[in-house]
Amino acid sequence: MKVLEGNKVKVLTNSFVLQPGRVLLGMKKRGFGKGKYNGFGGKVEPGETVLQAAQREFSEEACIEMNDPLEIGTIYYKYEPSEQGEDPMELKVHVFVASAFTGEIKETEEMIPHWLSSDNIPFDKMWSDDIHWYSHLLKREKFSGKHNCFWFMFELSKCILSIFSLRKRHENFARKECCATQ
Repeated sequence: MKVLEGNKVKVLTNSFVLQPGRVLLGMKKRGFGKGKYNGFGGKVEPGETVLQAAQREFSEEACIEMNDPLEIGTIYYKYEPSEQGEDPMELKVHVFVASAFTGEIKETEEMIPHWLSSDNIPFDKMWSDDIHWYSHLLKREKFSGKHNCFWFMFELSKCILSIFSLRKRHENFARKECCATQ
């Protein structure tokens, strides 16, 4: 199975501020992912680089600017159609981290920012794939490239059908079955 088979791949960002013992997450207030904790991000607009999109989305969703953000990962998602005739939705998400920021963190129409302990991540209030890659994020360990990325497949946005991960020093996909209700 190819990662991102279609020609309608959406490119997105997901960004985090990590400080000793804590991570800044946002509780989504509306739309896709409502009621879940996540990083701050969204679609890359025409003419933007992924870094510019990451900065813009962070500013729009938390009213701050990341200082010296570093891209540490890429995650691929495929959402199966909920109705016949629909195309699958394919996403390529660029993950960024920063240690510092400029501005004052504020709630916005889309997100409620919260500092959470990096030892007590609320995975039960997050997307079910997060538990598989957050350890890399929290250690600032890169997880992109040919031999170290993640690929997740959802059906009806409720259940992971399969998790394929390319791990360091391995060339073949390792398959894990995981069906976690969202």
